[in-house]
Amino acid sequence: MTKDQLHPGRLFGLASAYWQPCALHAGVKLGIFTALAGASRSAADLAQKLQASERGIELLLNGLTAMELLGKDGSAYRNSPLAETYLDRNRPGYVGHIIMHHHYLVEGWSRLDEAVRTGRPVETESEDEEKERESFQMGMFNLARAIAPAISGSIDLKGRKHLLDLGGGPGTHAVFFCLANPELKATVFDRATTRPFAEKIARQYEVSDRVDFVAGDFLRDPLPARFDVAWLSQILHSNTPDECLALIKKTAATLEPGGLLLIHDFFLEENRATPLFPALFSLNMLINNYGRSYSAAETREMMSEAGLTNIELLSFRGGNDSTILAGTKP
Repeated sequence: MTKDQLHPGRLFGLASAYWQPCALHAGVKLGIFTALAGASRSAADLAQKLQASERGIELLLNGLTAMELLGKDGSAYRNSPLAETYLDRNRPGYVGHIIMHHHYLVEGWSRLDEAVRTGRPVETESEDEEKERESFQMGMFNLARAIAPAISGSIDLKGRKHLLDLGGGPGTHAVFFCLANPELKATVFDRATTRPFAEKIARQYEVSDRVDFVAGDFLRDPLPARFDVAWLSQILHSNTPDECLALIKKTAATLEPGGLLLIHDFFLEENRATPLFPALFSLNMLINNYGRSYSAAETREMMSEAGLTNIELLSFRGGNDSTILAGTKP
């Protein structure tokens, strides 16, 4: 770092970086982008439609315009192409669920110092438990939907008949694996509260006859019958190292000989300090549970201890540096 680069400006920018996400959260929560779908409206018109103060709406609209999420002509505001495509709740590409999930995480992140001092998750009060559950489950659908077609198209499951989507939530990956492999059936195993979301997604993609759901706690309950492929996507980081090892062993035990175990996660480098997203994601886990991001090397070791062989890192790389480790049951 040169002397000219040694300036507090970057720190000032980091300290206020939450302003833009909070403005986006507010726009989604208030329904601004849906109210502007296909139309231009004034702040006064939107304030009346959304039952909000005109002053507050105008200031938020101007902020969202500065962020290039809206356009402004005179006193009229309109969605940008990005907002029109992804932030109108009535469009198929809507990603507001994951944005709202991040909104519900803000309170916990504001108490990160407390979590660091105690080493324990912080307790937060729910605004609306049902809405938070929907935001999480459908937010996971938003994230998975963006990468599931590429994943299912890049992994050869030819000849495999039955896939276990462990902790699959809305079952997005199970659905896309079935779409890419007409002979494949899939079972989503997750808590009972996720069943409505999984069944909704399977119906939406017309694979209800090939994707079923089994309710249970994968750490405590027995898993269903044997499979020839198992998929663990974004599961390990929510669990302790001991729980991860037990879970990998438990999943491997459900596989037929020659079965394939696929683990998809945000893997750290061996120093556990890079890449940026998995390193920060460990803090998100600190705030919310007892998990953390794991390195690919740690995960390989656990897979090996579970008796898996031919362990390799696949070529796929998703957003936020997610990758896939594959191992085979002898």
